[in-house]
Amino acid sequence: MSSPSASVPLVASPAALGRFAPVLPVVAVLALMGLPSTSDSGASPADAVSALAVLWAAVRAVREARRPLTRTAAVVLGLPVVGIAVAATGAVTPGDGVTGLARYVQVFVLVPLAVVLLVRDRRDARLVLWSLAALALWQGAVGVHQYLTGTGASYQGADIRAVGTFGPSDVMGMASVVACGVVALTGLALGARTRRQRLVAAGCALALLVPLALSFSRGAWIATAVACGTQLLLAGARRAVAVFAAVAAAAVVLVGGLGVGAAGLQERLTSITQVTDTPDQSVIDRYTMWAAATDMWREHPVTGVGLKAFPAYRDAHASLALSSGSDTEGAGQAYKRQPLLSPHNMYFLLLSEQGLLGLLTVAGSWLALLVCGLRRLRRAGRARDCALAACGLLLWQLVNFLYADIGGPSTTLTAVCFGFVAWWSLTGAAAGPAAAAESGRR
Repeated sequence: MSSPSASVPLVASPAALGRFAPVLPVVAVLALMGLPSTSDSGASPADAVSALAVLWAAVRAVREARRPLTRTAAVVLGLPVVGIAVAATGAVTPGDGVTGLARYVQVFVLVPLAVVLLVRDRRDARLVLWSLAALALWQGAVGVHQYLTGTGASYQGADIRAVGTFGPSDVMGMASVVACGVVALTGLALGARTRRQRLVAAGCALALLVPLALSFSRGAWIATAVACGTQLLLAGARRAVAVFAAVAAAAVVLVGGLGVGAAGLQERLTSITQVTDTPDQSVIDRYTMWAAATDMWREHPVTGVGLKAFPAYRDAHASLALSSGSDTEGAGQAYKRQPLLSPHNMYFLLLSEQGLLGLLTVAGSWLALLVCGLRRLRRAGRARDCALAACGLLLWQLVNFLYADIGGPSTTLTAVCFGFVAWWSLTGAAAGPAAAAESGRR
């Protein structure tokens, strides 16, 4: 039985760097997401490195002169291209079609494919998971500092919202990173074969609950609760009950006893149950945009209105209840009115811009990954920690997409997570040498 230090060396020796060289571009993408966001376009250094990772994966596949994917993997990963390409032809302008096509293919096809090719075995997979955990801890530490010093994004008139290095223009960025870190660490803890890894992973996951709470992101809270709860149930019902009790006790101590963001958290938690009673303006805007997206789909049911066309059709389909935008301020940025350019629901965004064809091909690919991942979980063996992390990350994305869509620097993390899930769900490397050999013969 190997120790965690044997699986992922703590000291980067030349031999270790050589051993992990193929997967280091994926680690570099995650590392660069810790840099401050300075662009309003959504592009970031992590995006540039993700393009290099795609190129590196292609070069390695050509040099090794082997078929890198099974037929099933090629179909599942290539399926989104159909709906995306058709929707690109219906964009309002050719420029929107090209940029929309590039972004969607990057996030849901190319970067996931690169991760599948560069992650070769469970040691590589654990390195990616611990790198994600390190990114989450860094962003979480920045977020907690912002809350304690009043230097975060504006929330109810005070600069206390934890946003990490993403800034107020991407308030979901830190929440997404920290939440994915919690899910990854939960998988590592539940599937650990050593007590040391289990304790370290569980301790880090509990620590990340603080910045996750201070993000005031209702969607991230719900998605994290669903994903981690499912991971616990998959790992065993008895353990799930014990962990649920421990987390509940920790929450009582942090919020009730220590008063960590108590007033803001109570208001935010209460608002989750008031979405149909007395919703705040953000919920009203979201419901209004969902209704507008549905109307767009009714007019263009098969192929949608075209990539990046939601803003152009929004006002013609939205009611007067929709506000002109959301106010962003704090975390080093001046006041700015940010326009509402998407329905903040990935499924409604797909339905409105890509129609049923896009929803079936893109979301259908995600469903196939979930089914394959759960089936492989039963025979995970020594890779059980990777299996639980992969299933949890995919479930988190699918639930979070009910309240969010792609956009901003944190979108690169979405691409890496889908790639990690695809590695587990579609390749034979995760289940051991025998499965890998069988996969190569198909």
